[in-house]
Amino acid sequence: MSSPRKNTVGDDNRSTARERAVHFLYEAETRNIKVGEVIKTQILSVDDLVTMLASGTESKRQETDELITEFSHTWTIARMPAIDRNILRLAIFELIDRPEVPVAVVINEAVELAKRFSTEESGKYVNGILSAIAKRVRV
Repeated sequence: MSSPRKNTVGDDNRSTARERAVHFLYEAETRNIKVGEVIKTQILSVDDLVTMLASGTESKRQETDELITEFSHTWTIARMPAIDRNILRLAIFELIDRPEVPVAVVINEAVELAKRFSTEESGKYVNGILSAIAKRVRV
């Protein structure tokens, strides 16, 4: 019998909310619809934190994409895997609009999500970009 897969992202409601928000953002982008439409189609209820994270990230997309473009020296935003783009967008939204969340928490959660849903290299890439952006937006 196999043991349940351990979630490497923090095992609390905020980590779960971030993970769900990233999934909603990814689905919205790939289906070319608003994240609110994705949320409306959910069978299970979506808690307020997930909704705030996903909607807030979507509302800041232009600003976050500009920062990703500026700080991503080796990849264009269009070349990045969609999951990586959305993890970065969520983390940058939190860096900008959620000052009560420590920088280390935002970056660690994003890196763990990238490792879990993308590649080990994605984790390192996300860490580098977010570390640089954090120095700008969290003065």
